[in-house]
Amino acid sequence: MGEPITFSDLNINKPLFNALEDMKFVYPTAIQQQVFSVVMSGKDVIGIAQTGTGKTLAYLLPCLRQWQFTKEKHPTILIMVPTRELVVQVEEELNKLAAYMSVRVAGVFGGVNLKQHTALVQEGVDVVIATPGRLMDLVLNGSLKLKNIKKLVIDEVDELLNLGFRPQLLSIFDLLPERRQNIMFSATLSTEVEELITTYFNEPIRVEATPIGTPHARIAQTHIKAHNFLTKISLLEKLLLAHPEMTKVLVFADSRAKADIIFERAEQTFGDEIGVIHSNKAQNTRFATVERFKRNELRILVATDVIARGIDVTDVSHVINVDVPENPELYTHRIGRTGRADKDGTAITFVASYEEEDFQKIQDFMSMEVPEVPMPEGVEVTDIMIADERPVVSMPNMEKKNPVKIESGGAFHEKKLKNLKVNMKLSRGDKMKLKYGKPKKRRNN
Repeated sequence: MGEPITFSDLNINKPLFNALEDMKFVYPTAIQQQVFSVVMSGKDVIGIAQTGTGKTLAYLLPCLRQWQFTKEKHPTILIMVPTRELVVQVEEELNKLAAYMSVRVAGVFGGVNLKQHTALVQEGVDVVIATPGRLMDLVLNGSLKLKNIKKLVIDEVDELLNLGFRPQLLSIFDLLPERRQNIMFSATLSTEVEELITTYFNEPIRVEATPIGTPHARIAQTHIKAHNFLTKISLLEKLLLAHPEMTKVLVFADSRAKADIIFERAEQTFGDEIGVIHSNKAQNTRFATVERFKRNELRILVATDVIARGIDVTDVSHVINVDVPENPELYTHRIGRTGRADKDGTAITFVASYEEEDFQKIQDFMSMEVPEVPMPEGVEVTDIMIADERPVVSMPNMEKKNPVKIESGGAFHEKKLKNLKVNMKLSRGDKMKLKYGKPKKRRNN
């Protein structure tokens, strides 16, 4: 076996190579190595890669390598991502890579005053990183034009579609110049994703670093059967108290309400060691919480799936799925948050009886069985169920009876003579009677 390929073996210029040295990057990952030459060829690219494979650098590196200085005010590279957290993450990586280049970068997303982003892009920008909604805001107010885009990158396209951004994506495609290079990254290739590729891509080359559904080799997976959601919280607390080796734990919940319940209950035991992030939390709060998790100031971070897309932490020791995701691909996304950067990781999933079918689908998807471990002693088991777990009571289908239409008669009182729509001429005396209630007589002087 020959020597492993390093970044110095790729066609990388001096400014980028210096930046990679500063970042302590020597060896490209599989997806970085494979995508680099394809993007450099100018062909459309479909990258299929799981979380933690280094795909952000995989598209940033060749895009910056081919970027050329221009005095144009409007961008030549457009990168679209599903969440504001991912905008910030990509912008940070890009700024590190472009440390020795004069690239103007703008990261824009919802939740920030539009005037602020309008002023930012009007100063002139080379690379825009955006969520689709905010991008359309800037296009519609005339501050940003897409006529110069040479490279379009869509990251986490499966999640973009899951979040309902399809209409914005289609509108953006229609505004882009026909002569451009399309680069798309996705963990899965759903029917919707395939439709986008067929419609807007030109004979793309597919690069698959890891086959879809392949579990991460360095992640030890187990599952524990738990009675219900509140029992799962007791189980979570028991594991965290009994295992100090759980040093940096990412806990997944499938809704904001459940994430809050987990946090509120566990905070009573773990205090300042635990934090929570989801879309109902203020943007600055989310950023600050993630930073605390990165700096090891938090031992436990509770998160929902959408928000967790923007978390880039390399040393997560454990991922705990309090809920079983309905989508098997989402499971691989979750557990991919541990076992990164050549480190071992552990993923534990709590499975209630009503989730066993979904968990079996996950195992079938990965073509493996996830071992079961017994419930630890001392876990408080309860029969109390939260609203999401209670069975839905279906009401009997009561057949609606059409109301019987009753012919309406005339008004219950006769109309005043003056309101009658009859062509009749009134004498002066009748008019006086209507006006004053009695006939008025002329006075004889």
